[in-house]
Amino acid sequence: MLAPAPIAVLSAVSPDRHRPHALHDGSRDWPETNCYIDVWIEVLNAMNEDATAALGFTVAQDFEGDHFTFTKFPLEDLQEQFGLEVQEVALYDSLEAHVVEQTRRGRMMIFEVDGFFLPDTRGVSYGLEHTKTTIAVNRIDPARRELDYFHNAGFFALAGDDYDAILMNDAPETALFPYAEFVKLDRRRPLDATTSLKILRKHLARRPDDNPVAAFRERVREQVVMVAERPNAFLHKYAFNTARQLGMNFELLASHLEWLQRMGLGWAKLHPTIESCKALSSGAKAFQFQLARAVARKRFDAIETALDPLVDLYARIFDGLESV
Repeated sequence: MLAPAPIAVLSAVSPDRHRPHALHDGSRDWPETNCYIDVWIEVLNAMNEDATAALGFTVAQDFEGDHFTFTKFPLEDLQEQFGLEVQEVALYDSLEAHVVEQTRRGRMMIFEVDGFFLPDTRGVSYGLEHTKTTIAVNRIDPARRELDYFHNAGFFALAGDDYDAILMNDAPETALFPYAEFVKLDRRRPLDATTSLKILRKHLARRPDDNPVAAFRERVREQVVMVAERPNAFLHKYAFNTARQLGMNFELLASHLEWLQRMGLGWAKLHPTIESCKALSSGAKAFQFQLARAVARKRFDAIETALDPLVDLYARIFDGLESV
């Protein structure tokens, strides 16, 4: 049975008062990263937790042959770092009913939705393009058909037809449920910076054996030739999953290493490593524009050499992390 009144997980937050985390500052190379990282940055921000503490996993990014690892907060890290337990929701009733039940229990639901119905994407996908993205619901009011949700770099509200579309209220019974998780907040623990260092070392031990930027360089020409034969919109998707995922990953790593230093767990000699992370980030951003020019001109002769500086920066970063 649906709740007769609005319910919220975090009662003190609202879309009009929420201020984005510094990781979403517009001055960064990548003010937005990917939907899953972004939503967690702002969920943690609303809980007065600093997501920067939990970014050690970025050292394990690899090139997966057709994309760079879609970087996500490992669920075990969130539990170890903040005491947050995340589990998959076993959906069987209406999505709305599950969101109401979990919100009533003080658990925040995170699930995949269609950006076509998210008003915060106005001018990008709202009413224009069907795109898969992720939101976290903090407040729901079934009677008024209202929803407050975290998405990308902010906290927003939707209502009416968008509410019904996001919660699949009018979807046929044969429609596939989205992937959904819920977050248990009842065992939160105080932040311990030494835990961050422990997690960073754990992920360093599982980083790729070979330089993933070099592996990307080996494949990039054949991939860009393929991209040039596709519609223009395909270039954006390719760049998002290659140059963007690479660049934002290392900008996040730079922020994490700076945070460790502020916590007194960093090392002055890591300053060059941090600068190399930032240079790799900005270099990946520049490479996006080189990709676009190569595709527009259908000239690919210099595309591999454009990655040479990034290959060297990656090697320098991990040489510098040997002492961690």
